[in-house]
Amino acid sequence: MRILSLILLVILLSCKNDANENSTVAADLQKESNIELDLTVYDFEGLKPYLKTMTDSVYVVNFWATWCAPCIKEMPYFEAINKKYKNKGVKVTLVSLDFPRKYESHLKPFIKKNKLTSEVVVLNDPDSNSWIPEINPDWSGAIPATLIFSKDNRAFYEQPFTFEELEAELLKFIN
Repeated sequence: MRILSLILLVILLSCKNDANENSTVAADLQKESNIELDLTVYDFEGLKPYLKTMTDSVYVVNFWATWCAPCIKEMPYFEAINKKYKNKGVKVTLVSLDFPRKYESHLKPFIKKNKLTSEVVVLNDPDSNSWIPEINPDWSGAIPATLIFSKDNRAFYEQPFTFEELEAELLKFIN
């Protein structure tokens, strides 16, 4: 009987420690998810510096939104490019075209949930008829759309990418 009581006591104490550890982990996760995320919001004039360079870097600028299924599908590929090439002079910028009323409910949670490491900026300029042709005169305004450029070369893609396709286009700029 004593052995059974001792075993029961050990099991109860183990469960209590696991519960304390689990609640600590849950509290840490809750704190992490409550971290404030500041978004940088630009009109087109503010975004212009992201679209030209005189440096030796290569820039990958992706126009996307959380409501765009093909944009969401290709997002991991941009993150992989950022991770693989950031130390090779490549800078990835994700330009969100989400609606202002969706920043708190959709955009910020998406950035946190997916732990995006690429720079995310927001373009909030309702006069798209004026800025779309400045990015590319042939752009219909559909997303996803991507601009890859260096100081000597520029290419625009109004399409979704696979990782292999995106990397192949990028390599044209760094090889």
